[in-house]
Amino acid sequence: MIKKWFKSGDPWIWLNASAVSTSIIIVVGLLLLIAVRGLSHFWPATIIEAELVNAQQHVTLIGEIIETEEVPVNRIRDMGVDIKTDKELITRYLLKVGNRDKLGSDFRWVIFPENTTFHYPENIVQIERREWGNFYGYIKSITKNGKTFATEETAWQKLQPLINETNELYDEIRDIEKNKIGDINYQLERLRLKRRKFALEGINDKESLAEIGVSETALHKRYDELKKILNVLYKDINTYSVNAEIMDGQKVVIPLAKIVRAYQPNALTLFGRISTYFSKLSEFVFDEPREANTEGGIFPAIFGTVLMVMLMAILVTPCGVIAAIYLREYAKQGPLTRLIRIAVNNLAGVPSIVYGIFGLGFFIYFLGSEIDQIFFPEALPTPTFGTPGILWSSLTLAILTVPVVIVATEEGLSRIPKALREGSLALGATKAETLWRIIIPMATPSMMTGMILAIARAAGEVAPLMLVGVVKLAPSLPLDGSAPFLHLDRKFMHLGFHIYDVGFQSPNVEAARPLVYATSFLLVLVIVVLNLSAIWIRNNLREKYRNLDS
Repeated sequence: MIKKWFKSGDPWIWLNASAVSTSIIIVVGLLLLIAVRGLSHFWPATIIEAELVNAQQHVTLIGEIIETEEVPVNRIRDMGVDIKTDKELITRYLLKVGNRDKLGSDFRWVIFPENTTFHYPENIVQIERREWGNFYGYIKSITKNGKTFATEETAWQKLQPLINETNELYDEIRDIEKNKIGDINYQLERLRLKRRKFALEGINDKESLAEIGVSETALHKRYDELKKILNVLYKDINTYSVNAEIMDGQKVVIPLAKIVRAYQPNALTLFGRISTYFSKLSEFVFDEPREANTEGGIFPAIFGTVLMVMLMAILVTPCGVIAAIYLREYAKQGPLTRLIRIAVNNLAGVPSIVYGIFGLGFFIYFLGSEIDQIFFPEALPTPTFGTPGILWSSLTLAILTVPVVIVATEEGLSRIPKALREGSLALGATKAETLWRIIIPMATPSMMTGMILAIARAAGEVAPLMLVGVVKLAPSLPLDGSAPFLHLDRKFMHLGFHIYDVGFQSPNVEAARPLVYATSFLLVLVIVVLNLSAIWIRNNLREKYRNLDS
């Protein structure tokens, strides 16, 4: 009976179904783990206040409980800590106490005595700062130009409107400094290079030089106007300060210009917690990073990842499709063609770091340097394209993924019936017309499949990008409002490298850990969105040319 059951093939069907189900469960479970660990970081946690009393110390601790773990008592005693308990295991807490500028560290492990009572005062304030991380403590007063503006009883009610007003001033200052003054500096640099180019070429065009001088004068005048506006804004933004007290009684003065947001976690309602959660999540997605990438947002990394993948797709698709068409439709099918196909397949197995070294040596040191010598001599010795940038990163990943596009396109071309080619030629069409009007349209779904696979691989690559363009922090996006708008020579940020940097290079490991999960989840989402877009295009093309296939 069992032998007959095995011969029927049913066990192998169930085995395959079990393997597929297990794989799906593992993938979904992994994504859920990453999502929960990452997205829960932005939920406003309650803050405890507890007295730590033992033979060595008597202190008040304020902070968030990040995690707990059971540890053997003997292990703690071996570390020189006297613990009076009969239990074999004891609970220790990882507290985020913040106030790094005063306490030296954001986190500390604490073992509370068994009779310790945790308190949750509603007037404890959590302040997210632009520098030195979070503040936990009590607000004592608000000062305006050094004079008391609000006492402890009224400070909290007056603080939130002042923070909103200050953040608007901060955004205005950032817009002027980064966009308006940045654009002026960019235009001045281009005028300087234009003047130097005239000098290198021996051109003494007084009219052109006069136009450059007029433009420089206008830009300097505009800069002076913006500088006056900035002086007023800086005076306004530095008007208020918060006087506060941390857990050890130290007094802290926090300028309002350094505050991102402030709230009382223990007093928040459910609606308040949800509102704060989405505010912090929005900041993570749309703002720039700060505090060595452990605070703030990752928008430049998202933007850089998407732009690089799009440039890579634009570069790799024509090259891969043309190569596949030549190998399938024009090349003589012999030993040489088979050898080329073997080489293409082997290229897909080359380690990605090798492509990075190739890109560094060929694209940057050779091709980029030659481009600088021919087209940008006025900028030398400062390189323009002879340095890592988004163009070379896209080209490097295009070479890395071109075998995938070639193989997928060839498979699509091989599935097109020979009768369609012969019928088109019999009706008087040339080979080129047959290829352009019949073969390529029918093969476009396979081309899109190749591009989908290329995007899936390229979006997650990090090793080659570290050599050819990605950086920890990019001051300017590769795409902005300054002509020529798309700056292919600029370095950029990438989600994959951001994960590596935060996870392995961060000086604040505990603070960076949840951001690794959040950024990983966001990288998966970006890849999924890019792939779904390509799949949608492929399905539309497949429906469009279904009649030809039938």
